[in-house]
Amino acid sequence: MHARSGRTVRDLRRENRTAVLRRLYFDGPMSRLTLGPATGLSSGSVSNVVAELVAEGLVEEAGSVDSAGGRPRTLVRITPGSGFMIGVDIGETRIRIELFDLALTELARAERPLASSGPRTARYDVDLVVAHLREGIAEVLRSAEVPAEFLLGVGVGVPGIVARTPEDGAVVHGQTVGWDAVPLERLLRESVELPASVPYWIDNGAKTLGQAEMWFGAGRGARSAVVVLFGSGVGACVVTDPMGPGRALEWGHLTVRVRGRRCRCGSQGCLEAYAGAEALLERWREAGGRPPEGADEETALTAMLAAAYPVDTATPPDATALAVLEETAEFLGAGFADLINLFQPERILVGGWAGLQLGTRFLETVTGYAREYALRYPASRTGIGLGTLGPEAVTVGAALLPLVDFFAQGGRRPETEPTPPSPAWQTALRDRVSS
Repeated sequence: MHARSGRTVRDLRRENRTAVLRRLYFDGPMSRLTLGPATGLSSGSVSNVVAELVAEGLVEEAGSVDSAGGRPRTLVRITPGSGFMIGVDIGETRIRIELFDLALTELARAERPLASSGPRTARYDVDLVVAHLREGIAEVLRSAEVPAEFLLGVGVGVPGIVARTPEDGAVVHGQTVGWDAVPLERLLRESVELPASVPYWIDNGAKTLGQAEMWFGAGRGARSAVVVLFGSGVGACVVTDPMGPGRALEWGHLTVRVRGRRCRCGSQGCLEAYAGAEALLERWREAGGRPPEGADEETALTAMLAAAYPVDTATPPDATALAVLEETAEFLGAGFADLINLFQPERILVGGWAGLQLGTRFLETVTGYAREYALRYPASRTGIGLGTLGPEAVTVGAALLPLVDFFAQGGRRPETEPTPPSPAWQTALRDRVSS
């Protein structure tokens, strides 16, 4: 049966369910009465949708609130234990794997460090990465005692550009890590012991970071933003629809100096060759600085910041470290100015382990240069700040990838999948987690 708009009745029901689930996800618990105006649905449609969702275990009652002169109104919310997602961050120093419930409560975590020495391509050996994911996914499911059949999906944030083919699904082109058309989705399906019905959602790590910050972090309420991932290298995600996934940019490979330093991508003069943590530490060393021997990038960057910005005011700053950081701030500021001039975002947000470690003091210097190099009008309308979700933001954003699709389908699993967990099993899990 078709509605006048060409959509079927089934389409309309799915859209109504999606509207209710999204509103409860962001603003719940809510009463049925307030869900109507919030979703634009009639009271009858809201009642029918909520009744369906409660019967399926996706929504549950969550207390009541007093009403003006009438009976208390029952509140409803999304049931946290009615589904689960895994988020994966294939980062630059480690692989992080986290299991979440529908409320994005972390139920279990596994981490696998990546070698801090030796060739970068060896660190990202595809077989090694896939083995880490196979072991880590099994570990978090076992730790939380969550059956794999109840997963809504596995989201993976990766370094590089993600394309899709009918044969292999998501294929990763990660030039800086030596990945040339790696069929990661196919390799995971062949290696990881999950039911065939569990989907994989693989996307650029800056894009998953952007999704997380826009939904739950410093981007909430913004109409548009650029979210910058600053780690060993740099990347960015442009978001023009707060509910949308954003668009990943290879911003780190913007040329900031013609015939400049050699970048790890093989080109010359890229922003990443000056502003990524790896390049920043190399430039400190070349200028005479002495990073701790054998230290990983995070430890070495901590040492550099401590040298440049000593806590003891009686200790003079390390002039070499300070000069390299100042030059880096100018390169980044020029890069931010390009983002402002091109996209005119409401906000620029900085995340990633290195960006958060560099912190507010460094960002203030970057902001000064950005406003100096950008056009005055768009620069005056762009706020620049740090992300608020911490180093786990990429994993949170990756876990959102299957959740976004689940909501878009109206909270329905494919017919080949098992029914959602029973209410009793959900309660038992919640009790286990809270204890």
